[in-house]
Amino acid sequence: MLLLLTGLLSWSASAAEPLQATRNRLLAGLAAACPAGFEDPQALAATLGITAPPEVEDRGHANGPNRRRVTLRDGERGSLAVVAARRGTALQSLTLEAYRDERPVMMLRSAGDCAVIMARAIVYDEAGQAVELIHLDGDLAPTETREPLNPPVPPGEDPGGVLVAQVDSGVNYLLPAIAARLARDAEGALLGFDYWELDHRPFDGNPARSPFFPIRHGTAVASVLLREAPDVRLLPYRYPRPDMGRMAALIEAAGAAGAAIVAMPLGSRNEAEWQAFARAAEARPEMLFVLSAGNDGRDIDAAPLYPAVLTLENLLVVTSSDTFGRLAPGSNWGARSVDLMVPAERVEVTDHRGASGLASGSSYAVPRVAALAARLKARNPDWAAAELKQAILARAVPPLSRGASPVRHGWIPNPADDG
Repeated sequence: MLLLLTGLLSWSASAAEPLQATRNRLLAGLAAACPAGFEDPQALAATLGITAPPEVEDRGHANGPNRRRVTLRDGERGSLAVVAARRGTALQSLTLEAYRDERPVMMLRSAGDCAVIMARAIVYDEAGQAVELIHLDGDLAPTETREPLNPPVPPGEDPGGVLVAQVDSGVNYLLPAIAARLARDAEGALLGFDYWELDHRPFDGNPARSPFFPIRHGTAVASVLLREAPDVRLLPYRYPRPDMGRMAALIEAAGAAGAAIVAMPLGSRNEAEWQAFARAAEARPEMLFVLSAGNDGRDIDAAPLYPAVLTLENLLVVTSSDTFGRLAPGSNWGARSVDLMVPAERVEVTDHRGASGLASGSSYAVPRVAALAARLKARNPDWAAAELKQAILARAVPPLSRGASPVRHGWIPNPADDG
């Protein structure tokens, strides 16, 4: 049974009292904290009837953008986080988030004038799984806008074609163009997996920044892969941010399924997070891993980004260029660590909603090169990682920018061109 939100005072019977109470607490918290109540956390807690000492975290500078987070813990009623964003002494916005049993339940955001400009609630099933994100109005009443968070995979059949695994935030498999290309078993079950939540629903969403505003990345990446290699069987995995040690099981599963190509537009500065991946990738020399160089505007030879700087032979690290062969602004480079540049600025994508748009960055260089690898694999089924990598690198030409090349092997002007 889902705890559905159907109206201001018509939350489902089992959910009505706690969710209505949460709404009231958020509105009371806003009245107490805005415009300046957050400046005195002790008084704020007292006004809200909370006896536990507030937890305060300050960031930024007095004369520039700065941020204060006040966490108020209220026993069985959960906790309330108040986040103020200021520029100098002027309040820019105030965000309040309510948690129960450590789970995010509802949030609101106000402008500097204390008017609510955005509010959302997360709905859970009886097992505690987040299933729906509801957009609320200024009175914190549910609107018609809802976002599924963990929907069932629609039925379908395996499409055939070259199997390409994508490790990302998942994909929106409710979109027909995605669903039609999903790799499935003989019974039609999805072969992909969610290594974040450990279920068979790798739905697109990264809540690390905020559970109320999940980043939707994988669908747009997959749309580029499927457009440039329309015969691909897509094997989607949601990466295991809670425990990156699960990357070993992910790579083993992709290999066992028969994936010769793995697209991975992700990375971090934490080497320890990628040790399990490094061991698993080294144990699968037949698989080609196409990795993103990242988008921090830095030389990763000097400031490493993992797994891009790993020195395994079956890795192909790519970054974004403009259409004139120049490194794109903000994209990472490395004369040792980064193999190729390909044009990946203002690339046409289909986003999580199914809308067309443009996206840029080294994340979108990954599906362009993975699609090239898939087309090569289709024509040469016996090729493994070594042959695919050699054929791709053979297409590289010197970049048109002046001075030393920012990458090891050069630039591919159009990875979609097989002429």
